[in-house]
Amino acid sequence: MGDIILRGWNWCRRFRHRCGYGVHSPADFFFITFVIYERLPFYAYGPLHHLRRVVAFLPHYREKVDKFLFRLVNYLRPSVLWEIGTGSGMSTRYMAEAHTDMQVYTFANEREDAVKRILSGKSSIEYVTGDCDKEMRRLVAEGKKPEVVHIAHTDAYKEVYEQLLPLTDKNTCFVIGSPYATQEKKKWWKEVIADPRTGITFDLYDVGLVFFDKERVKEHRIVNFL
Repeated sequence: MGDIILRGWNWCRRFRHRCGYGVHSPADFFFITFVIYERLPFYAYGPLHHLRRVVAFLPHYREKVDKFLFRLVNYLRPSVLWEIGTGSGMSTRYMAEAHTDMQVYTFANEREDAVKRILSGKSSIEYVTGDCDKEMRRLVAEGKKPEVVHIAHTDAYKEVYEQLLPLTDKNTCFVIGSPYATQEKKKWWKEVIADPRTGITFDLYDVGLVFFDKERVKEHRIVNFL
């Protein structure tokens, strides 16, 4: 009940930020209108919907957010995606289904059998547990640098952000999961937005997006995605 009230309050606060109103950049307006707000029923939505109940007891986003992550990957078309903090694995599957030629590495502290079953249906996903830092260093050494980084269900979001920041270029996108989960994380998210090392940022409340194209003027977009 408390979450519903909070979401309602934030929806009202973000009312004037719906549907790209006030956005003058054609690229950003297209992204908001045809990626964030796209309502077409993509082919993978139905089958993935029925998998959600299997891992509902593990950390996860709303289905609406997972569908957006599908559209985001479908739009960006990265070749390599890293996800830190697998959670239920549902976001992993949605993103993997969006681009079949993409290699996905999802990192978790401990292996969950239910998550393993969810992810085993997609050969492009590598479910990494244990010493994740070692595996990340190995991937970088092998030239498997991520173009999309999903900092998801992890308490080490600050450390991961700083660790992976040197790998970014103008084509990199960071997805920050639940930037308003705690007061501490909310404060950190504001620091990321203001960070001179970042470029365009988008705030969808459930997730934040960080791009690193420094050729563009640094701007922050609030989007009513509640």
